[in-house]
Amino acid sequence: MKILMVCLGNICRSPLAEGILKHRAKEAGLDWVVDSAGTNGYHVGEAPHRLSQKVAKLNGIDICDQRARRFVKEDFDRYDKIYAMADDVLDEIKWIAKEKYNPAKVDLFLNELHPGKNKSVPDPWYGTEPGYHEVYKLIDETCDAIISKYANVQIEK
Repeated sequence: MKILMVCLGNICRSPLAEGILKHRAKEAGLDWVVDSAGTNGYHVGEAPHRLSQKVAKLNGIDICDQRARRFVKEDFDRYDKIYAMADDVLDEIKWIAKEKYNPAKVDLFLNELHPGKNKSVPDPWYGTEPGYHEVYKLIDETCDAIISKYANVQIEK
């Protein structure tokens, strides 16, 4: 299973989702590839936001070595599942992917926790540290739901 987490700048939400899901998959003995990207290029090459790193580390997960990259349409060829952290990110994924867009591969991340509700993960970038803790908890719960749903799914190669 190859999963891509996508947010706006790839420094707050999607790096947390990548780190948490990698950790949960490893704990479950799953050989998954988990990565993250952003729909804009503002932070390409940068490490995750310091508060995302701090909150992850407080929860036993190190995301310090991750580096932001931009989502590209070829990601549809590379990944089995692509999760958008918010509805505006989903719109950007569609625009960037153009003819490669495959709705069967994409969903809003929180639909795994709240099916069909089309909720967005709040962007903690604009707030203070408590917001990062709230986002971490939400992402953590959703990653557990993803593990439960896909742990026994084999993807055709």
